[in-house]
Amino acid sequence: MSVAELPASCRVRDAVRTRADILDAATAEFVRAGFTGARMDDIANHTRTTKRMIYYYFESKERLFTEVLKRAYSEIRRSEQVLDLSELGPVGAIRRLADLTFDHHEAHPDFIRLVCIENIHEAEHLVGAAKQLSALNAPVLAVIERILLAGRECGLFRSDVNAVSLHALISSFCFFRVANRHTFATLFGVDLLDAGDRERHRAMLGDMVVAYLTAPGTPP
Repeated sequence: MSVAELPASCRVRDAVRTRADILDAATAEFVRAGFTGARMDDIANHTRTTKRMIYYYFESKERLFTEVLKRAYSEIRRSEQVLDLSELGPVGAIRRLADLTFDHHEAHPDFIRLVCIENIHEAEHLVGAAKQLSALNAPVLAVIERILLAGRECGLFRSDVNAVSLHALISSFCFFRVANRHTFATLFGVDLLDAGDRERHRAMLGDMVVAYLTAPGTPP
């Protein structure tokens, strides 16, 4: 039986599996070699399909890298969307969100590597997907805004912090630990991902965020 003779549901499942297989191999290759150094032949060699089929599904190396980036961002956004903060006060909720970001960045070094590579290219591959990614990011910003509003209403949080700035504050520490691990260890003799320091760093992030939110605001 040829592919064309397969039931439609089987063809859809096969296409989904093939795309996922290609994205897995492409992620590994882009992480290893960067966008410029990655070769489509090497990606094809690590899949169950052919280079021709990769172009069929993704059209170009640029489009494939964009899809790898979108999938990487989608994974952390999905973990944020299922986070249950309903029974926590503002301080507990923002700590829980910071913990989740800390854990995800540590557990997904490939995500950090991909973002570093895209920043080298000045986000040129994300430009075409910016609208889709903005929609993907909207839920976590809405969660942060709700936490900020709750904290303000009960007199805990300062009023001059916006969701994007707080998201950047949390992400920056989590990203730095992974992205700068090797240079930091060489310069200071300290492994930022040492298991013995993990919980201290995790608590430090929460303390830093809460201290900032509960500090007196800057007058207009």
